[in-house]
Amino acid sequence: MRRRLAGRQTSLLILQDMVSRLNRICPIFCIRPYHPIPSTINTKRNPLNNLHFVPNLTIGAPVIESLRKHTKAYLDCHLMVTNPIDYVDPLGKAGASGFTFHVEVSKDNWQELIQKIKSKGMRPGVALKPGTPIEDVYPLVDSENPVEMVLVMTVEPGFGGQKFMPEMMDKVRVLRKKYPSLDIEVDGGLGPSTIDTAASAGANCIVAGSSVFGAPEPAAVISLMQKSVLENQEKF
Repeated sequence: MRRRLAGRQTSLLILQDMVSRLNRICPIFCIRPYHPIPSTINTKRNPLNNLHFVPNLTIGAPVIESLRKHTKAYLDCHLMVTNPIDYVDPLGKAGASGFTFHVEVSKDNWQELIQKIKSKGMRPGVALKPGTPIEDVYPLVDSENPVEMVLVMTVEPGFGGQKFMPEMMDKVRVLRKKYPSLDIEVDGGLGPSTIDTAASAGANCIVAGSSVFGAPEPAAVISLMQKSVLENQEKF
């Protein structure tokens, strides 16, 4: 009897852990008035961390596979890992839609990585941490086989609920001026009080976690942020 109870308790802890990890999935929206595709794409962000690039561990390909069975949504994966190329095959097979890797860990193989991501039917993106110069992503956008999105981290990657870093908007402004039709995503501290700052700088893809899930009316928060991005994109 004790063994059976212990087994049930272990199963309950595993279930609770999975629920906790699923709660980290963030809603994303992209406003794309300059693309020949629907102007608004609602997606789900799946942050994949290991214990090397950032000091946190989250979800992986099995969760993507489980989600894909229940939704046709665009499943965007942000790889905060030191070896992103090892995750391309598993995530492609699981049904991921987007694969964003960090420029800091792919300076020697980004061309191979982009090609492999596209060969698995996923959309490649590149992310950079707050301390990384924006110039580091230029070769990946200017390439004959380029990334299709740049993610500017507005907090240090790895943990949710951090404070938005407005100084990162200089990077967004530079990118928007240099690449008028590029999808520019921002992640970290985005909410009603910071969305106008990000949108006016030129960001058109917004990742929001705590501000949405912690709000009494999440749909109202998403609607407010979408409105800000849409209004500001008309200026570019």
